[in-house]
Amino acid sequence: MENTNNYIEIGGRIHSEFTFSHEIYGEGFYRFDVEVGRLSGQSDILPVTVSERIVERDKMLPGQPIKITGQIRSYNNYVEADRKNKLVLTVFARDTELVSQIPGDSPNDVFLDGYLCKPAIYRTTPFGREIADLLIAVNRSYNKSDYIPCIAWGRNARFAGKLQVGDHIRLWGRMQSRQYQKKLDEMTILEKTAYEVSVSKIETAIEEVEEIE
Repeated sequence: MENTNNYIEIGGRIHSEFTFSHEIYGEGFYRFDVEVGRLSGQSDILPVTVSERIVERDKMLPGQPIKITGQIRSYNNYVEADRKNKLVLTVFARDTELVSQIPGDSPNDVFLDGYLCKPAIYRTTPFGREIADLLIAVNRSYNKSDYIPCIAWGRNARFAGKLQVGDHIRLWGRMQSRQYQKKLDEMTILEKTAYEVSVSKIETAIEEVEEIE
């Protein structure tokens, strides 16, 4: 794994055509979706953002197996209908590789080293399952941060529920997509997709203090 505080590796199949996303200092970025399988047989459809400088778009077609390493990035997107900003997540690709086939376990590995920036929301389902929702701030260059929603289960949820805002934590897991419905009025219900990191391991980070003689 790279020496980074924000790392993701996924393997799956290209699920959509490339569409233009944005341009920064003359460098164009494109967006496409990747379908990543789960052991359960279901799949996550994950959004990927990639620079035109590291891909040949005409060779990357829907259905092709691909492996991607990079980071999870977040940004605010203003939604006119809701009149507020919405947090949007994407896999920001650092490297892409077309492969002959994806391993049976369809890699989906995430590591984050950051800080809890909102109180964790701990709850139990009607069936007694423990869940905790977290929002983790992960620092990146130029004094920017990515804000990444995470969800923990069972004993990880109990641990997360005791954390305090500002706690430095490390976690491992997988990025997943989740469908939900939003009711706009009595006649209109929208199908929406949320993205989050499902936590498999979480721990508090031990701060290193330099000793001064």
